[in-house]
Amino acid sequence: MRPLRLSRQDQSGLATLVCDLVRIASPSTQEGAVADLVVAAMRSAGLQDVRVDRIGNVTGRVGPGHGPMLMLNGHMDTVLVSDPESWNHDPFGAEIRHDHIYGVGACDMKGGLAAMIYGAKLLQDSGTALRGDVVVASVVQEEVCEGLGTRVLVEEEGIRPDWVVLGEPTGLDVSRGHRGRMEMRIATRGRSAHAASAHLGDNAITTAARLVFGLELLSIHSGEDEFLGSGSLTVTGICSRAISQNTVPDRCELIVDRRLTLGDNETRALAEVQRIIAREAVNAEVHVAEYRATSYTGYACRARQSYPAWVLAEDHPLVAAATRAVRSATKRRPRVTRCDFSTEGVFTAGEAGIPTIAFGPGDPATVHTADERVCLSDVVSAAEAYAHLAHHLLAQP
Repeated sequence: MRPLRLSRQDQSGLATLVCDLVRIASPSTQEGAVADLVVAAMRSAGLQDVRVDRIGNVTGRVGPGHGPMLMLNGHMDTVLVSDPESWNHDPFGAEIRHDHIYGVGACDMKGGLAAMIYGAKLLQDSGTALRGDVVVASVVQEEVCEGLGTRVLVEEEGIRPDWVVLGEPTGLDVSRGHRGRMEMRIATRGRSAHAASAHLGDNAITTAARLVFGLELLSIHSGEDEFLGSGSLTVTGICSRAISQNTVPDRCELIVDRRLTLGDNETRALAEVQRIIAREAVNAEVHVAEYRATSYTGYACRARQSYPAWVLAEDHPLVAAATRAVRSATKRRPRVTRCDFSTEGVFTAGEAGIPTIAFGPGDPATVHTADERVCLSDVVSAAEAYAHLAHHLLAQP
């Protein structure tokens, strides 16, 4: 077996792939052009059975086509550029400065996605005899509905891995869980009136403001878990409806982001809000938001935006194998920690019960920020670590 180290040629090819991915805008539901590039990259790397599924995920594999399966899972979509003027680098320029590639999605997670493709290539080129498959899965719409793409892979395409590694940016540390998430919508109802005679109406915005205050107090008393930390609640949006700008609005809607720690659940979170509504004696109702969209392939997407917390045991063999793999690739011992954001793990671990971890290149603090970036040498290390992990799990004795 050849050493699991990328050649200079493959390091250059990996850097080119990251840059090419970053140069293509791929907001959620618009991943088609990036998917085409991923298909070409997988085929060029020698992966087998490269295909695009019904929702637009791209998969390819190395291995014998039977036996246990390791899935390397990355997403192709990115958030939008909210304020281009705040960037010092072109968001789609893929500029390289001091070993860093700058651009939207460089860190979250086109660097990790490219590393997974080259990690699979490295494993195949090494001549390692495998007793199972490594499947590289490039999924859609993770930024807006985490778990949706992978659910289609597992439940509709019949790809059921034994282990899942998420290529999310962790600074090459190993994350074994994170809090869950709910998006709630609270609608308050009032009564329209001319603003010149506001006393004749019932302002739905005023009612919503009373609820915001109660919700902020509720967040202070959210649950606590020693590993995942506390739950949280944040009002992230507010909009009102009125027939004109000089009319008392009769409807106002709050958008609430509720992070769920272990011990929290959807029923409890909704009941907490309903108690505040009852205490304030206002006309309002709360429900879990529903995600609806159409993928770039035309697949109709629909999902309730409620995602569970999950944790993999610290002594699980997958955690141990990942720690060994990162040490082999980087010569340092990674921390075993948690993600502070939500991932595809809400489905793979939280619902499907598949052992899942996250580790990938990039500083999570740069995610969704101006001048997002990823360190090229870390992308190389990640690719080598993915190959080492697959070797630890799947190499023939």
